[in-house]
Amino acid sequence: KYPSRYVGLFRPTKPYTKIIQNITQSHEIKFGDAFEILIRLCFEKCGYTSLERTLKLKDGSTVNFDQLFSYDDTLVFIEQKVRDDHDSTKKRGQIENFEKKLNYLIEQGYDKIRSYIYFIDDSLNKNQKFYLEQIEKLSEFYDVEVSLCYGEELFENEKLYNVWEPEII
Repeated sequence: KYPSRYVGLFRPTKPYTKIIQNITQSHEIKFGDAFEILIRLCFEKCGYTSLERTLKLKDGSTVNFDQLFSYDDTLVFIEQKVRDDHDSTKKRGQIENFEKKLNYLIEQGYDKIRSYIYFIDDSLNKNQKFYLEQIEKLSEFYDVEVSLCYGEELFENEKLYNVWEPEII
């Protein structure tokens, strides 16, 4: 309907290719949204309490957490993405976004926090070195546990073994 959206001086991609890209990206976003629900349900089933995920900042803007739980006396914050194949601008934006959320939680007075940058697809870890370097800096600066996980590692770190195994009836 709007071909100029797909072609132009700064969009050398052919319209057909761009349409396919938009469709697959849309499906990936829906997959990520569905996975947020699935992860939330898994954690709740294992005794975690899901907390409000949309919170207001001092400046009136809001911040949206992918996952935010309490468990025992600890806050568990998970920023999740489907894949780790971002370009350099996107990966830096991911870290800035994560730090903004972590900083908010610390400003709210939470002192026991376990936080994760989590990628669902463990076969794509293009920026693992970058994320590990950034996580180390954040952990030291905020004196908070920050981990990078791919696939099942998130559940293993939280000692939620066999989450993906079908229940034997």
